[in-house]
Amino acid sequence: MAAPETHYVKSDDVHIAYQVIGDGSLDLVFVPGFVSHVEATWQVPGRSAFFRRLASFSRLILFDKRGTGMSDRGSQIFTLEQRMHDVRAILDEVGSERAVLFGVSEGGPMSLLYAATYPERTSALILYGCYAKACCAPDYPLGWSNEQWQRFAENSVRNWGTPQGTGMEIFAPSLARDPSAAERAASYFRTAASPGAAATILKMNSEIDVRHVLPVIRAPTLILHRIGDQMLEIEHARRLAHGIPGAQLVELPGNDHLFWVGDAGPLLDHVEQFLTGKHHVQDCDRVLATVLFADIVGSTERAVAIGDRSWRELLVAFRAKVQETLRNFNGREINTAGDGFLAAFDGPARAIRCAGAIREAARSLGLEVRCGLHTGECELVGEDLAGIAVHIGARVAALAAPGEVLVSQTVRDLVAGSGLAFVERGMHPLKGVPSEWRLFHAVVD
Repeated sequence: MAAPETHYVKSDDVHIAYQVIGDGSLDLVFVPGFVSHVEATWQVPGRSAFFRRLASFSRLILFDKRGTGMSDRGSQIFTLEQRMHDVRAILDEVGSERAVLFGVSEGGPMSLLYAATYPERTSALILYGCYAKACCAPDYPLGWSNEQWQRFAENSVRNWGTPQGTGMEIFAPSLARDPSAAERAASYFRTAASPGAAATILKMNSEIDVRHVLPVIRAPTLILHRIGDQMLEIEHARRLAHGIPGAQLVELPGNDHLFWVGDAGPLLDHVEQFLTGKHHVQDCDRVLATVLFADIVGSTERAVAIGDRSWRELLVAFRAKVQETLRNFNGREINTAGDGFLAAFDGPARAIRCAGAIREAARSLGLEVRCGLHTGECELVGEDLAGIAVHIGARVAALAAPGEVLVSQTVRDLVAGSGLAFVERGMHPLKGVPSEWRLFHAVVD
């Protein structure tokens, strides 16, 4: 196969570079880790051979994440939510209704979030060398400490584009003593990203935590990981397999983290066998969503003060502003009851910003609202949502102060790199919900 042409699709205000190769019956989206360059990829023999094998049994879709490769550059941190929407924009552009996502390394968390958010568009999920959380914590003893991440990032940026900055001893130990391999990797890194972009990507990686998403995955899932991986220990994969219902884990020999280095044959064999066999895809009746509850503060007192007719007119004006704001942030109104409403979003960052915009819209009418948000697995009941996640969102909203946007820790963890700031509000019991929950005040302008 000849190297494919590069095309662009507009996602929000960013141009995303992508390529399509192969004419197989299934669409396979390769979600890259760290940095990539869709055209320079075909100059690296191992990478190009890997992709040609995938394209031999699929319609393979490659792309560069925003901020890297041939996509629009920038030094700011781009969120998992934005990258998820970039993938959807590409699939819409190429006419793909359902696709397999193949996420490697850092591409794994975004792939997990996409599969949970858009189950109807995800036919299967493949993860290689991936993780749900990369930085260790008291409840997650795996991964690097914050100090280790900082040292690694500082060295990478200081020596970016040189053999010393490639981290070959971690990414590809089998090539660590080959000076020419380090030179080739350094050249590829220079082409794929700037030092600033690399720094922001590494910072975001250290903050990612998508553990809450794992139980929501319904797509058939294959997890591949090399037993001696020096970048991410095998226990990360085992945790993923334990958390994703029905996931299949294959532990491969070797210690290279880079997918095309070492013996890539067995890895590709497992992928082809997994995808070309017959798999039952469950009907989609559950979906990951961010729910937003909001209600007017002091509504009864205000209604008494201005009278029933004026109050009804004010409510009509308020609901019109809410509906307009939801459209601006791609939110979906679920239901309205009295002086409150429930809306759903496919991304938590937009939900938070929408809550802030609704608060300001209410203030323009002389009203004050309180908002609560939670992200979790929801049951689809016609056009409505149900389930424990909805109850949690309602309980969070009930604890919000007037004018406050209060969110669960799940929401806070999923917006790493968004630029949003939070103030911890401590642990709280939620009526009817087990355990105590850590809540955060979202600082929204």
